[in-house]
Amino acid sequence: MLPAEARRSGDATTKSLIEGIEMTEREMQRLLAKHGVKPIEAEGQKFDPHKHQAMFEVPDPSRPEGTVVQVVQAGFAIGDRVLRPAMVGVAKGGPSHAPADETVDKSV
Repeated sequence: MLPAEARRSGDATTKSLIEGIEMTEREMQRLLAKHGVKPIEAEGQKFDPHKHQAMFEVPDPSRPEGTVVQVVQAGFAIGDRVLRPAMVGVAKGGPSHAPADETVDKSV
C-alpha cells in the first residue's frame, strides 16, 4: 500500500502508473473470484497449519497464544483446497487456547 503523501507528491507519470497498477489488481481479484478463488482469512484467527504458514512469533501477552497477529502474504483457496497458505506471524506468550470441554482434575 502506497502512503497518501507519496500519491499526492508524485508527478503525473507516477500517478498514472499507480492508477494502472491498482486497476490491474482489481481486475485480477475479480477474475480470481469469478473462478472461485477466495483469500484465506487469517488475521485474528487461531493458527491452522492447513491454511497458514508461520513465519515468526510475536511476543504479545494481550492476545491468546497461537493467534495470527500479522499477515505477511495472503493465502488463497478454491473451496476447501488450499492453493497457497497465508504466510503469517503468530502471537506467543498470551493465554493459550483451551478447549471449552477440557477440565482439570486437581484431586490427584
